[in-house]
Amino acid sequence: MNVYDRAYELAKAMKECPEAHDLKGARLAVEGDARAKLLMDDFRLRQEGFQQQMMAGEEPSPDEMADMNQLYEELSLNPLLHRLFEAERRFGIVFDDVNKIITESLKNVYE
Repeated sequence: MNVYDRAYELAKAMKECPEAHDLKGARLAVEGDARAKLLMDDFRLRQEGFQQQMMAGEEPSPDEMADMNQLYEELSLNPLLHRLFEAERRFGIVFDDVNKIITESLKNVYE
């Protein structure tokens, strides 16, 4: 059994799973709507800023976190963005589950 061949099989299965198809459809729907795309682009820029800040060892203030949470809630009222957020969440669960399965199976290698 070639590990790399199996990895490519897994990648293909991940791309073809229903959650990936839903995510792609939701993303394309947002990209097809100028307002939703603008809102999402702005949100992603803010997210990146938060991630960079946290990687630099700085914690966002409680006010900044509250602002981001409020923005997320407001964006979720848009049906296209809500669909995208839900699709991202569901695909993230699948991705995390697969990662957990792989990690668990390798525990004995590190013990």
